[in-house]
Amino acid sequence: MPTTMRAVVITRPGGPEVLEVRELPVPRPGAGEVRVRVRAAGLNRADLLQRQGRYAAPPGAAADVPGLEFAGEIVELGADVAGWRLGDLVFGIVAGGAQAEFLCTAASTLARVPDSLDWVDAAAVPEAFITAHDALVSQGALSAGERVVVHAVGSGVGLAAAQLCDALGATVFGTTRTREKLARAGVAAVHHGAVLDDGPAPLAEAVRAWSDGAGADLVLDLVGGDYVAAGLASLAPRGRLILVGLVAGRRADLDLGLLLSRRLTLRGTVLRSRSVREKAAATSAFVKDVVPLLASGRVRPIVERAYPLHEIGAAHARLASNETFGKLVLVL
Repeated sequence: MPTTMRAVVITRPGGPEVLEVRELPVPRPGAGEVRVRVRAAGLNRADLLQRQGRYAAPPGAAADVPGLEFAGEIVELGADVAGWRLGDLVFGIVAGGAQAEFLCTAASTLARVPDSLDWVDAAAVPEAFITAHDALVSQGALSAGERVVVHAVGSGVGLAAAQLCDALGATVFGTTRTREKLARAGVAAVHHGAVLDDGPAPLAEAVRAWSDGAGADLVLDLVGGDYVAAGLASLAPRGRLILVGLVAGRRADLDLGLLLSRRLTLRGTVLRSRSVREKAAATSAFVKDVVPLLASGRVRPIVERAYPLHEIGAAHARLASNETFGKLVLVL
């Protein structure tokens, strides 16, 4: 077993130029943990924010090695680990440190990689599909036959959410900033939507037209800012809005009377800062409901491009461009 590994390191807050590939000590697993040889790691907007110094890693997570999701094989078992063997192919979410050749993580937060996925596709799954499933099903109580608005539907989470909605019998209305992305979202069963290139103001009217005046039952908001108010206005009575992202801003001007009169639910959620126990529960639900869909090909990760480790700066620049469709993956 090697004693050092290659890892992406944030040398200081800044642009993609502050990222370097360095040699670091290989971590050792503690009780209840396994060591994984990471073969590929997905990129997420949280990586950009951490690089910029705007999103510190939670306590206990790597402060300068980004990466929230990975795919690889188990190469060492810590004490008190049951149910896993050396060589098992696994993927999962972590609070940081996934963009390195080795990581240690709680065994309870792992899932087995289906035979249908290669390393690149497997690394594109955990953050997108666990986030989408947790928001839609565990927190949003999605039911068959419901109408769902998914913002940023061309993103990794958006495309995962759209596919899960379709698999569960719901209908999706997707929003994007470009007509090209909305057209391409048809690969994820998004057949209705709106291009909100000038902001979310037209959303409520567009959703009313799509739903014959009924409104949406659920909004998955991956954007935040002014999209929150527009999403609430598009909801049917007793509708739910699950807020996952804040790309458009941390503040919103809300009509609280609308919340009361329509008996709406507004709920925020984040995965990264949850406890190991909570992440294990979210992963367990993902294994039960989503992994079989991945194994059968009913849902699938959509990867725009895979980058070698030494091109991490270019990968960050591409993600920051807001022109990506689907996931970017780093190959280790």
